[in-house]
Amino acid sequence: MKKSTLLLTLLAMPLLASAQYAFDALTYSQTELRGTSRYVAMGGAFGALGGDLTTLGQNPGGIGVYRNSDANLTLSLDFNKSTASGEKCTNNSFQFANIGYVGAFRLNSETMPTFNFGFSYNRINSYRRHYTGYMSGIASSVTDYLAEKANNDGTTIADMNEGYSGYARWDQIAAYRTYLINPTESTGREWGGLGYDGTIGEAEFEVDEVGRTDEYNISLGGNIKNFLYWGASLGIRNMVYEYYKYYGEVLTNTVIFDVPDLEKAKVVDGNASLGIVNTSRTTGTGVNGKFGVILKPINQLRFGVAVHTPTIYKMRDIYTGNISAEYYGEKVPTAYSLVEKYPESSNYYKIRTPWKFIGSVAGVIGNIGIISVDYEYCNNKSIRIRDDRGREYAGSTNEINTCLKPSHTIKIGAEVRVSPKFSLRAGYNMQTTGTSADVQDDKVEVEVASTHPAYTYDKDIKHITAGFGYHSGSLYFDMAYVYQNRKSNYHAFPGINYLPTLSTEVKDTNHRIQATLGFRF
Repeated sequence: MKKSTLLLTLLAMPLLASAQYAFDALTYSQTELRGTSRYVAMGGAFGALGGDLTTLGQNPGGIGVYRNSDANLTLSLDFNKSTASGEKCTNNSFQFANIGYVGAFRLNSETMPTFNFGFSYNRINSYRRHYTGYMSGIASSVTDYLAEKANNDGTTIADMNEGYSGYARWDQIAAYRTYLINPTESTGREWGGLGYDGTIGEAEFEVDEVGRTDEYNISLGGNIKNFLYWGASLGIRNMVYEYYKYYGEVLTNTVIFDVPDLEKAKVVDGNASLGIVNTSRTTGTGVNGKFGVILKPINQLRFGVAVHTPTIYKMRDIYTGNISAEYYGEKVPTAYSLVEKYPESSNYYKIRTPWKFIGSVAGVIGNIGIISVDYEYCNNKSIRIRDDRGREYAGSTNEINTCLKPSHTIKIGAEVRVSPKFSLRAGYNMQTTGTSADVQDDKVEVEVASTHPAYTYDKDIKHITAGFGYHSGSLYFDMAYVYQNRKSNYHAFPGINYLPTLSTEVKDTNHRIQATLGFRF
């Protein structure tokens, strides 16, 4: 990349902004299967049913179905296990999942019998996950990736020596200062890493994520002649996401710089170990709108349609990182270690999430049961990232168009009334990946944050759900069980030119038990 082009890139997009990349923006845009226990037990297929507090954040037309006021709260226990390269990590948590209220007002009108308003709090995403792994016999090194990236960027020794205020990326500067990448020609325009044909390597990694996205909905709605139920919601979101990422290598029979005496530095064969650490905390607040209707042409058949506007987030990142290296071996006169730290920095920007469209149909079988199906479409390619003044980052837009694709969610739910007070429920929910086929097939180079080269993307996410409900008078109690199966791909660094990426599959299984206690009056 020429300096003039790179300068324009720097002006348009801070390279150290760790959240300004496609997969991070996709993560902040997605929602999980969470809500009241009845909603969750039926796989979230409530778009044509309504009468549940979670619908305030799904199809607000469901608020119009209420004929009585309703208040409830939901608590949950999550038991998560992640497996990568045969290593297993558990991460359990207790969560306050949902609370809300709907007030129903009878208008004594044939045209609009009721007018309702409500508010709800719902945890729509939990980022808690911890996984670690090990890869032996690695075919490439992160140092070779950093060197090749510097070659592509046209980075010179002068750029490296200019430091963080210049053209070079932080990871390239840190690798240069710790001798993980070195000039291979006197001009300094060609860079090489530590790997070559005889190098043998092993790698290890660890990713620890925590955080959540909470949404508060304020809704109103009603029904028209008990045929059309309408509603609208104002959604306010608050999110926090933190991670710790580590990637390390041990390389033997490699080319390193013998640098204890800089005046007499020379290239020797030896051993090297290295580690890259990155920590980040991202916070954001956002606002969205939701609109929906439910049509009931006959009592046995119902249709639902809902539209969610994009959430406009104001974001802040606080991040830091370091690269360390150690060199040793028979041909290295003195073992030595080096560390280069990137100081804590922050960045402000905005994210616009995609529009979401929901279509639903449900059949009611007398007083016996319900069958319901929802379909959601989310065009992830419409995600946009802007600076704090609203100027779009062109580089991020290109990355989103290359790396992302629309995702689809199918929800199927059923409820059977065993007795007048007791019901059984079950459901299935599947969300397809929002990652493009070219990324999954390693056909494109993924742009990553310069504080850490690793990235992870999710494949399809599947849920199997079950539960029961009991009501007596005004009180009701619901229980739900959710089994979530998620597979992801972890990449230590992107593939670039001839250099293959290092990747492994991460498997997550989550068992969640939740309970809802409510009161209708």
